[in-house]
Amino acid sequence: MSGFLPEGLANWALGGAGGQGDNNDDQQTASSDNNETQAAPISEQDMRAKRMARLAALEKKNSSNGEEENDGSNDMDVDKSDAAEPMQVDPDDGEKQPAAAKVVAAAKESPPSPAAANSKPKNAVPDVNMAEEPVQKKPKSPSDPLARLRRKKILLLRRVLQVTFGNEPSDRTPACVHLQLDDDEVYNTDKSPNGVNIGHITDLLVSRLSLNPSSRSLETMPPQKPGMIAYLAGCHKRAGEEWKDLKQKKKGDGSEDELCGLLEEIRKQVVSYAASSLQLPDLFELGSDSCLQLAKCLSTTATDPSSSVTFDVMGKNTSFYYCVCEELHSQDPDAFETMVADIATCITDALSKCKSLLDESPPDAGLGGNGLVLTSALRELCTNKKAASCLTNVPSFLMPPADSPQATEWVGGQPPPQIPRGANPNQINFIRRMQEMSNSRMRRSGKALEKDTVLGNVLRLGLPWKHESVLSSYANPVRRSPKDIDQISDGHRRQLELYQSKCNELIRQLVVAGEQPRKKVIQWLTDALLVNAKADAIEKDPTKISSEELLYNLSAVLLKLCDPFVSKPDKAALIDPGFVSSPKSHGGVYELTGDNALTRLGDNVSHSEDDYNPKNSFIPLCFFFCSRALALSIVPGMSSYDSTSRHVSHMAWRIRSANGDIFSDRRFNHTLQVKCAMGIVVKSPTYTADVFRFYNAAAGFLLRLDSDQLKTMPEHLVSDACAVLDFASDHVTGLLSGIDFGNSFRLTVKLLSKDCAKLVRNYNLRASLGDILHDVFLPGDGSHRNDIPDSVISDPLSGGQPYLVSDKMCQDTLAPSLLLLYGEVETTGYYEKSSHRVKIAALLKYLWDSPEHKPAFRKIAEDQDSFITFANGIINDMNDKFAGVMEKLPAIRTVQLQMANPQEWAAISEEERETIMERHEENERSVENTLKLCDTVLKMLGFLNTDKAIRDMFLLPDMCPRLANMLLFVLTKLVGSRGLDLKVDNPEKYNFRPKEMLQNVCVVFSSFADANTFQVACAKSGYYTADLLSKSVKTCRKLGLLVGESMDLFEKLEGKVEEAAKSLGDDEEIYEDAPDEFLDPLMSEFMVDPVILPTSNNVVDRATIQQHLLNDPTDPFNRKPLSIDDVVPAEELKEKMKVWLDAKRAARG
Repeated sequence: MSGFLPEGLANWALGGAGGQGDNNDDQQTASSDNNETQAAPISEQDMRAKRMARLAALEKKNSSNGEEENDGSNDMDVDKSDAAEPMQVDPDDGEKQPAAAKVVAAAKESPPSPAAANSKPKNAVPDVNMAEEPVQKKPKSPSDPLARLRRKKILLLRRVLQVTFGNEPSDRTPACVHLQLDDDEVYNTDKSPNGVNIGHITDLLVSRLSLNPSSRSLETMPPQKPGMIAYLAGCHKRAGEEWKDLKQKKKGDGSEDELCGLLEEIRKQVVSYAASSLQLPDLFELGSDSCLQLAKCLSTTATDPSSSVTFDVMGKNTSFYYCVCEELHSQDPDAFETMVADIATCITDALSKCKSLLDESPPDAGLGGNGLVLTSALRELCTNKKAASCLTNVPSFLMPPADSPQATEWVGGQPPPQIPRGANPNQINFIRRMQEMSNSRMRRSGKALEKDTVLGNVLRLGLPWKHESVLSSYANPVRRSPKDIDQISDGHRRQLELYQSKCNELIRQLVVAGEQPRKKVIQWLTDALLVNAKADAIEKDPTKISSEELLYNLSAVLLKLCDPFVSKPDKAALIDPGFVSSPKSHGGVYELTGDNALTRLGDNVSHSEDDYNPKNSFIPLCFFFCSRALALSIVPGMSSYDSTSRHVSHMAWRIRSANGDIFSDRRFNHTLQVKCAMGIVVKSPTYTADVFRFYNAAAGFLLRLDSDQLKTMPEHLVSDACAVLDFASDHVTGLLSGIDFGNSFRLTVKLLSKDCAKLVRNYNLRASLGDILHDVFLPGDGSHRNDIPDSVISDPLSGGQPYLVSDKMCQDTLAPSLLLLYGEVETTGYYEKSSHRVKIAALLKYLWDSPEHKPAFRKIAEDQDSFITFANGIINDMNDKFAGVMEKLPAIRTVQLQMANPQEWAAISEEERETIMERHEENERSVENTLKLCDTVLKMLGFLNTDKAIRDMFLLPDMCPRLANMLLFVLTKLVGSRGLDLKVDNPEKYNFRPKEMLQNVCVVFSSFADANTFQVACAKSGYYTADLLSKSVKTCRKLGLLVGESMDLFEKLEGKVEEAAKSLGDDEEIYEDAPDEFLDPLMSEFMVDPVILPTSNNVVDRATIQQHLLNDPTDPFNRKPLSIDDVVPAEELKEKMKVWLDAKRAARG
């Protein structure tokens, strides 16, 4: 650097005390003033003059061309040829001057600082003392106190500054750098009877810092830490430890105060010289890369806490790093901000070279280390609040604003190709791979977030399941034991959790650094959620969203920020629901319109800034941002893991079915490796426990909201909680233990209740709530899995009773809610509704057997509409699915026989075998799901109809004919078509138990045997034949399926139905010539209760339209919306029909 050295800086650098910028003046320590041991004081100006002369002589000696030879007795002598590189100071002076000469020249131009030598010291950091070599001591008289004092000072300087001086062989030690001083005042007893004093510290430090980096004098044994900053930090730390030891001594010889004064001066001056070198890197050659050196010191703190520059034994805010930051900021805030930016650049550049936590950045081009070390360095950088604030001001901290021209600029190359419409799967996969490999990105995108921002560079590191090092750790997984796999995964998780803890500490440091840094962090979090709004999509665009690792780490950090109020209800009460309705607060994360709109629980929701005035604005932000981050990370991650797990099971089944070997199948082993790698995060005990606790706290928050507030909540908050619990019940049940899920249970019951049925209209979401009750909270009874821990199922406040029994709201509302839900799941999907209804039926059976729920079941008959919806769902299930199942069972049997014959199977072409297997798998899946549902439905009909009030509901005119048709249809398939004789391999796999099913059907028949309405309905059914019931009765008796009263009732039903059939035959003759206006236009049957459809003015039978509307709420003639409440009784027509019918019957006598 050319130019002049500022006057104040020259005094500050030479004085080594930094008096002008010392922010730690409260640290007062006594100086040594012992009149009996001190030499006569000299003036400050005289001391300065002497110091200048010594520095000039030292520079002249270091600049000489000749090299003095060592005498051979000590290899650690100063190599006088190792002069510092010259540096231009004055542009008008044609000669280049060395660095130390620059300091001297600058000091001569400016008056000395009066506080330079005696200003009060700063405090600073602990370090480990260097190993001290034995030193020969000069013989001295025990009565010579000055000699003892001088010796103490020399040994103290060796320990702290790690330097020696003097001309005697005993003055040297291999562990220290030996300094050749131009003036012997420091060690000449005549000139300095008291030995080293405060004024000599400057000479010693300048001599040590002015050495050439290649000087042999720096070659000590053991080696000293390289770099000027590390050396000064070590001096600061050792001085602090020595000072503390001296202060803790109970007795001494009176020299402690003087020694403490020396140590305080050392701590002051090393801070000042470090700050000076960071401000002017070319001040000393050893400090030419001071910022990089300080970055290395910060990173060393993570690997070697004993060398920490951010901790000090003397108390808070006394570390070397803190003092340097305060000193430099007080002298030149701009230089301080530049230093922070340079250090941040060093760290982020190194981070960018790491692809995962298993990688290390090479140290050849600056700062080396792995992600943990580098992130720890960034965290240590932010231990000073001023530095943390400066970090948030660097240009790379935030992305460009969404409305700026830079936001849509592409960097890193040409934009990657986009997937065209109509692309086939192979083309899509190829383009996706190209997009993933491309380095190009828009400046405002998920990819830019992790590549171009400071926090993105930090949070993007993890253990990606695609990384070769991660996958290779699970090599040959088929031959490994589960314990071995778990040990590998646990090792990865410990590494990831440690890294996430450092990420959390870093963000906490930024958040607490002040209002402006906190706003910058919040803006970064907002941007991160906005640019990754589509990260939960099934088909993700890698050019627009961030990596899974960044989103996982982001959610982990936000979970930790939520910890204080997740575990404390009083703080959780500060979560304000108005946050999601305040665009100014959520920054667009919870938009109601546009591409990134988020669905709410209810309808007719709008934004309103007026309603949001929180007591604490940070708590709602953390809560809702965390819920969004989880929706973009762990929720889709769990879904992907579940899909992969199912794929692994399916592959294993197919390989075994083809007589293959899973141990040698490479594709199967690779897929299993992927599954293990994906499980590192989603099955992490620590992470998932935080997720479970968060969603239980979220449930508690939703429980306290009124209806108007509840409808404004994002729907994903509930659906994500269901998805997480559903995953846990399938894959990590053990991790549920010890966690409170009481709020989750109560919220599920509340949202299923009739009061919330109109609020939460998403039937898929309501179906998921029912699944959670079954999968997580239903106690095991042998009919379903029961590996959920008791601590989850049971209410600790009710003596350990299950929540399903003890909860008051559950007792009052759940049974009717489940009946309603059974009908609502009709639209959730062909396979999905079967699964939902099997679980609902199991819940109803458990509640039916619980006395606490009997009153609720008695109230069911009072809500006719809900019950009819439920009953309609039952009948539809049996009608739609049972026939198809009975047709697919023979097809399954045919394929089983083919595969059992190797010769016949081998004779089929590979393409045809593939087609057969695909159809076979589909048939198996369909039969397995459907038969389980059919069996459950028949059992449910059996126990529900033991109650007379419920039985009477099934006998209603619009339900009884459908019930009779369904039961007779099942009988025709089991008895009439020899269903009992069907055979398949492993029938239990398909839930195929024909005898048990026949027994359940006949139990239902017997429960309605005495009802005349049911007898007539059976006789009217198109499935009825006299032989069918007769054969069924004989089969039941032969197999002992019914006994006692049930058997008697079933036998009696046979005769009653036969009588009703004869009577109906007579009526059919009457209806043969009935006018067309008396016939139902849809069913062509004589109407019983004609009604007018106001939407089309057509007349139909009430039973016909009621049945239609249960499945389709529209007019069957024009598809206009219609409900049963809209129909109008056709009173005039009904009276006309009655007159005609009476006349016909009278005519027949």
